[in-house]
Amino acid sequence: MASADDVKKLAALARVSVSEEALPRFVKEFDSILSYIGQIESLALVSDGAPAVPLLRNVFRDDEQPTPPGTNTQALAESFPERKGNALSVKQILIP
Repeated sequence: MASADDVKKLAALARVSVSEEALPRFVKEFDSILSYIGQIESLALVSDGAPAVPLLRNVFRDDEQPTPPGTNTQALAESFPERKGNALSVKQILIP
C-alpha cells in the first residue's frame, strides 16, 4: 500500500506540486494504479516455453521468378508521347 510519503516522492520526481488536501485522493489513485499493474504482471505471456503472442514475421512474399531487368523497357518507351531513346521527354516545369 502506498503512503503519502511515496506520493510526495513521486510528485517531486515528476516536478508536480501536490497540495495536502489532494494528497489522500492521490494515495488512493496511486494504490489503484499499482493494483492494476499487478494484474498485468500476473498475465501468462509464455505458455509451454513459447510466447503466447505470435512473433513478428515478414509478410512479403519471396520473389521466386523476378522479371529480368529491361524486359518491359521497350514496351514502356514505345508508349511515351515524346521520348529521347528510352527516356520520357517532358516539358520543363522549373522556373528559370
